[in-house]
Amino acid sequence: MPNTPELFLRPGEWYFGQGDQHIQTIRTILGSCVSFVFWHPGRRLGGMTHALLPKRQRPAPGAPLDGHFVDESLELLLRAVARHGGDLPGYQVHLYGGGNMFPHLLRGRVKNIGDVNVDTALAQLALAGVGSVRTHVRGDGHRKLSLDLADGRVFMQQVELTKVPPLTRLTP
Repeated sequence: MPNTPELFLRPGEWYFGQGDQHIQTIRTILGSCVSFVFWHPGRRLGGMTHALLPKRQRPAPGAPLDGHFVDESLELLLRAVARHGGDLPGYQVHLYGGGNMFPHLLRGRVKNIGDVNVDTALAQLALAGVGSVRTHVRGDGHRKLSLDLADGRVFMQQVELTKVPPLTRLTP
């Protein structure tokens, strides 16, 4: 199998474009973070985000958009779609992530950040008028995710958390 050039997205990073000799696959690993994935089969254009938090608390006036935030990462992709001719309805849109990374600590106590990220992402998609979205969100553990820019195939693997044994106090 030939070596496929890939781009690995860290939190706050995003990419939009066509596959070429430099980037053919976009991939990331998501815990409580979420990722928007866009693919246009006719134009062979796609993109992916890796957003860490739902919204920026107090953005400075005129501050550039920041991909660390769910709402702003979606706006970055939507602007990239517009720069490449629009046709938002022609895109297949996916949303992944929002896993609970600490279910043994948080279950039933507070809403985990993964759920908040997913709720924000779904609300932002609805606000942008994106109605048909494929999702694989929430649950426990992290996801490995990739988008093939040659054909738009999305590969996702959810990795469940292993059971954490109870803490044991060690005495000297």
